[in-house]
Amino acid sequence: MQITFTLTVVAAAALLGLGFAKGRRRLALSRAKHRSLAGHSRIAKWLARQVPGYAYDETRFFGCDGAPPEVQQARREGLRTLAEQFAQRHATTLAMTRQARQALPDLALTGSYRVPFQFSPELRRHLTVGAFLRAADGMWVEDADGQRLIDLTGSYGVNLFGVDFYKSCIAEAGETASRLGPVLGAYHPCVLDNLERLQRISGHPAVSFHMSGTEAVMQAVRLARYHTGRRYLVRFSGAYHGWWEDVQPGPGNPMPPRETYTLADMDERTLHVLRTRDDIACVLVNPVQAMHPNRNAPADSALVATRHGAAFDRAAYKGWLQRLREVCSERGIVFILDEVFVGFRLAPGGAQQYFGVQADLVTYGKTLGGGLPVGVVCGHEWLMQRHREDRPADLCFARGTFNAHPYVMAAMNVFLQRLETPAVQARYVGLDERWNARAEQLNRQLEQVGVPVRVAAMSTIWTVQFLQPSRYHWMLQFYLRAHGLALSWVGTGRLIFGLHFGDAEFGEVCDRFVAAALQMRADGWWWLDPARDAARLERDWRHKLLLEMLRARLPWWPVRAPPRGGQPAAAAPGTPDAPGARGAVNA
Repeated sequence: MQITFTLTVVAAAALLGLGFAKGRRRLALSRAKHRSLAGHSRIAKWLARQVPGYAYDETRFFGCDGAPPEVQQARREGLRTLAEQFAQRHATTLAMTRQARQALPDLALTGSYRVPFQFSPELRRHLTVGAFLRAADGMWVEDADGQRLIDLTGSYGVNLFGVDFYKSCIAEAGETASRLGPVLGAYHPCVLDNLERLQRISGHPAVSFHMSGTEAVMQAVRLARYHTGRRYLVRFSGAYHGWWEDVQPGPGNPMPPRETYTLADMDERTLHVLRTRDDIACVLVNPVQAMHPNRNAPADSALVATRHGAAFDRAAYKGWLQRLREVCSERGIVFILDEVFVGFRLAPGGAQQYFGVQADLVTYGKTLGGGLPVGVVCGHEWLMQRHREDRPADLCFARGTFNAHPYVMAAMNVFLQRLETPAVQARYVGLDERWNARAEQLNRQLEQVGVPVRVAAMSTIWTVQFLQPSRYHWMLQFYLRAHGLALSWVGTGRLIFGLHFGDAEFGEVCDRFVAAALQMRADGWWWLDPARDAARLERDWRHKLLLEMLRARLPWWPVRAPPRGGQPAAAAPGTPDAPGARGAVNA
């Protein structure tokens, strides 16, 4: 009896000890999450499902910030002028876009989310951005009407050396691969040269080819799990690694978060989690987050009141990556550097060379394909193996019909050969100094004319920031387009230059940018109530938006709390307090 009692006490104590240890690990994991919604995927997904669809009518569209009638009228006239300019200059392009929107869900999405959803239906009634181009050369793109714009989209990061560079890569690749043609399964001889060059760049002996950056990251994570026998990957708040489930656990993914820990970037508590847990297979890093740690990629659709805080500190981020590297080595965690976007933008050897850190696996894409779609994984030989000799049925399968397509391999080969030429290498000399000076040049011009706009830069990757709160910062993308600057659908959140921009070309960008900002100011979009404190105004607007959403989500909600000096918050669509509301937008 005494033995039974003793065993029971010992077992209970052991269970309590295990429970306590598990609780401590769980607490440490929670503390290592960033406090924003970007660090809490489940909460963010739940909240996203609760945001109701509602739209501002014409009155609220122009006056939701409490602007006086004369300012609202200036905005109406400004929007009318823009709409007339777009309709006259881009008539054919806009007609093609409207026709394609019915059959292209991607186009419907990007067209709806250029601006905050409350403004989108009314804006689209007046203003549409064309989605078709027929030609490109140098820094220019040309739409179906023959209108030429300076390309600041960077083709989502592909266009690093100028469109003519990639045109010639593709043309030369066509000649190289034409004798073989689209024969798949075997390898074109140029693959051998690609392997040697990628081994030198990455510092790794093993390479695998894929058809997109998303696929490359998927394979890197799968290999890390296969060889470590662990389930979880660690990603950092706000980082983008493609659209597949495990690396996009928040809004945008219909599945709940599973084997993913989203932790705070550049945080000691994250290192503590990595040191104390034994279920982490890999850590996934996208170096572009150095520009805005723990924040989602900036986009105009999220411009509620202002955008600020982006700043790139190379030394601080380099130190963070090196410490992360050390902890991963100590704990047997695979360190994956996702260079799909930044690869070759920061240095000819990529982010590994730029930050002085060696990853276990590194992924490339975008520009590496020489203008054609590609994804690449490079890594240690043991990490890249997809099978085990001692367990022949235990495989890590990853194959694709178009992997190592002859034309893609040939275009990649041209790109890699040119990357090593003196002319291309010279473009990297003084790269940071040159682009930091250009950002300062534009900021000085913006300061001189007194507009509340500045830019922040990470080499050729820029974002626009605003010095004062406004509900209408997102209008700047349309004024920039009217002045001949083409941005991607995320608007002013991301401007992507190429290394082919010279001083004269950049000077023209500055002139157009400043002219657009001045016109936007003249049209009243940056009006600010002089009687209001700007710091409190942003907070009040956020509270006001919360009231709008609650009232739209809960029509019976009785609270009516108009902001100081402003108009009352919008009521739910379809209620007497919301006359003229135009449809609903799925948030």
